[in-house]
Amino acid sequence: MKGTGSGLTIVVFGLTISSSWGNGHATLWRALCRALGRLGHRVVFFERDVPYYAAHRDRVALDGCNLHLYRTWEDAAPQAARALEAADAAMVTSYCPDAARASDLVLGANVRVRAFYDLDAPVTLTRLSMGEYVEYLPSGGLSAFDLVLSYGGGPALDLLRSELGARRAVPLYGSADPEAHAPAPPRPSFRADLSFLGTYAADREARLESLFLAPARALPEKRFVLGGSMYPAGTPLSRNVALVPHVPPAEHPAFFSSSSLTLNVARAPMAAFGYCPSGRLFEAALCGAPIVSDAWEGLDRFFTIGDEILVARTTGDVLDALAQGPHDLAAMARRARERTLHEHTAANRAQELVAILERCAGSGFAAPKPPVRAPLSCALAAARA
Repeated sequence: MKGTGSGLTIVVFGLTISSSWGNGHATLWRALCRALGRLGHRVVFFERDVPYYAAHRDRVALDGCNLHLYRTWEDAAPQAARALEAADAAMVTSYCPDAARASDLVLGANVRVRAFYDLDAPVTLTRLSMGEYVEYLPSGGLSAFDLVLSYGGGPALDLLRSELGARRAVPLYGSADPEAHAPAPPRPSFRADLSFLGTYAADREARLESLFLAPARALPEKRFVLGGSMYPAGTPLSRNVALVPHVPPAEHPAFFSSSSLTLNVARAPMAAFGYCPSGRLFEAALCGAPIVSDAWEGLDRFFTIGDEILVARTTGDVLDALAQGPHDLAAMARRARERTLHEHTAANRAQELVAILERCAGSGFAAPKPPVRAPLSCALAAARA
């Protein structure tokens, strides 16, 4: 690869890295870029400068990353083409607002690895199964890319191959950065017997009701804290639930460290496919918060259930978790933190990514194959069975 001996240069066309508001992409990329930089590699990130992220921008100077904010694709294209001339690998991600034109540019570039990273693979596949147009997918599927990375593993990888023609579909899971996420002094405004941190999503509303809001009503003497943006004005919060409309990344350690127990709830497509841990799950573990999670296949691939994490399927399960002694919860949290430090940091994922890219670049590429089209709704039903 061009960067051999002096590190790799990876050009990324993504959703956002400059604003963590209302998305899970930014914090993941920040930590991954920092870790790649420490390994001697460089990321060049192209992000369209849109008003809603500009209004909530919380990072522009980034370790290990050269950020290019642009207003229109016509503004970005010449600079992007020059960046690709010096790149070893190029990547388009899900929800990139200029994914179609960026894909055309990447697929025509003289780089060793042309990749697509679907950080929302279960959402992508679910939208396709419902007959929706997925705006960030190339019209011909993913068969022209040398590599497809997926935020989710398990059945999602099989469907990326069979439905979208991916020749190589490899998981690159979420992670967290130990330097940004560690135990912190508790903050009174965040103090909670049970907390939940996550942007509002309609597809997890029912599970948030049964695993968070219903326990709050059942235990009026306890304090619950709901952190995240875009919750509707009519969200039925009881008097013992505090809503924090947005928790910036720098405040995540204080948020989690102020929780006696924190809840993880996957979005419905992620839960249906399984093998798709949220980055917030690893953040909470690094901050030393005991975690209770909704149930989904593959969770035990990342944490040992009952020893490092608790699982709740019903309101009663959450009430049982809240009734556990603080010493038992603290011991469980320590084990989860140790597991995360060993397996789920951004440094782990950076090393995995470099190994994947180098393996892909060195293996030679077969001719693209057209997607094998079975009805996606049938395939999704089989994945969930």
